[in-house]
Amino acid sequence: MIRINLLPFRAARAKENIRKQVSIFLLLLVFISLAMTYITTFVNKKIESLKSDIAQIEVQIKSYKAKADEVAKIEKALAILEQKLNVVRGLNAMRKEPVILLEAMTRLLVPEQMWITYLQISDANVVLRGVSFDNRTVADFMTNLEKSPLFKSVDLQTLQMQSMQGVTVKSFALTANKAPHENKNKEDNKENAQKKQSKKK
Repeated sequence: MIRINLLPFRAARAKENIRKQVSIFLLLLVFISLAMTYITTFVNKKIESLKSDIAQIEVQIKSYKAKADEVAKIEKALAILEQKLNVVRGLNAMRKEPVILLEAMTRLLVPEQMWITYLQISDANVVLRGVSFDNRTVADFMTNLEKSPLFKSVDLQTLQMQSMQGVTVKSFALTANKAPHENKNKEDNKENAQKKQSKKK
C-alpha cells in the first residue's frame, strides 16, 4: 500500500493563504491611507478657501461699517444744518411779520371811512384802536380781518361814540388773534404774487 504525506502541501497552502491575507490587509491599509490623505488635503484646501472668504468678508464688513459711520455723520450734520435753517427761517419770518401785517392792515381797511390810531403786535395777537364814521364800517373791517389768512378770530373790545373836531365818530378797539404760520405763508406767497403781477404791468 502506498502512503502519501500531505502535511507539507497543507502547510504550504496555509502559508500562501496567510501571505494573501497579509497582502490584502497591506493593500487595504495603503488604500485607506491614500484615501485619508486625499480627504485631509481636500478638507484643508476647503478650510483655507473658507478662511480666505471670511477674511474678505471681514474686510468688506469693515469697509461698509466705515461707510455707514460716514453716512451717520453726514445725516447728523444734515440734521444740525436743518435745525439751523429752521431757526433762520423762523427769525426771517419774525422779521418780515410786522411788515406783512402792516401791509395787510392797509389792504383790509375800509377806504376813506376809518383810520387806525394805535397798533400793537405780539406773538399771539394784534391789538388795535381806531376811529370810523359808523358801526357798519367797523363791522366790515372785522369781516375783512376774519377772512384774512393772517388771523383766525377777531374780538371787538369796545365801540363807543366820540366827538372829534365837532364830528361824531365811532371809537373802537379790537383784538385780532393770529393764525398758524402756514396761513401766514399763504398770505406771504399771495403778496409776492401780487407784487410780481404789478411789476409786469
